[in-house]
Amino acid sequence: MQLYPAIDMKNGKCVRLTQGLFDKVKIYGDSPADMAKLWVSQGASFLHLVDLDGALAGRSVNENAIRAIVEQVDVPVELGGGLRSAGAVQYMLDLGVSRCIIGTKAAERPEFIRELVEQFGPERIVAGVDAKEGLVAVDGWERTSQVTVVELCLKMKEYGVQHIVYTDISRDGMLSGPNVAYTKMLTEKTELDVIASGGVSCMEDLEILYNSGISGVVIGKALYEGKISLEEAVKKYRQGKEKGMAGGSVVCRM
Repeated sequence: MQLYPAIDMKNGKCVRLTQGLFDKVKIYGDSPADMAKLWVSQGASFLHLVDLDGALAGRSVNENAIRAIVEQVDVPVELGGGLRSAGAVQYMLDLGVSRCIIGTKAAERPEFIRELVEQFGPERIVAGVDAKEGLVAVDGWERTSQVTVVELCLKMKEYGVQHIVYTDISRDGMLSGPNVAYTKMLTEKTELDVIASGGVSCMEDLEILYNSGISGVVIGKALYEGKISLEEAVKKYRQGKEKGMAGGSVVCRM
């Protein structure tokens, strides 16, 4: 199971939101690049970046922070937030980003994703599917569309997408546990690489996701609040599982 430490950027700082609400923000560091180096030093092999300002503005806002990260760490990064044109995607790929996550534009004009996959390849383009009560949210989670999550994911598969980041907004930043059942359903129904995001609170959550066949998980607030040791998680799910070392459950301590 691929672990993706999350680095959310707002005003050039490393932050976390609660349920995607921009008025519920907590700053965890003044340098996203320093945070990226910390997670890499603890074993991170892929980073999940979000330009929160960009998600609202519809264009990249935290470019300096993104550039610093890709210049200072030697692991691939995926980036979401404000990428709504082929030019914006090309720019970020040229900057050194490995994957671009398309959210709002994927929901509003799915054909755009097909064009991006054809132009850049399926390994470069990720569909970001953010949900409120089963419906896809757009514009930095400020607005809910009429498209269901299942409909959009199946359309993404039809258009050549291989990776989907599925976020249950109601759980994001809440440390209440991920929506395992829905994530598992999406994985089975689409047969895509569905990356779980939102609500992960402890090692037991990771164990449940792994045992449910989920191939990837974004970990945010649980890392920043010290509820999950990235070193331990990497050892258990990136190496230990392959050697049959993982087992048992860890009780969540909220």
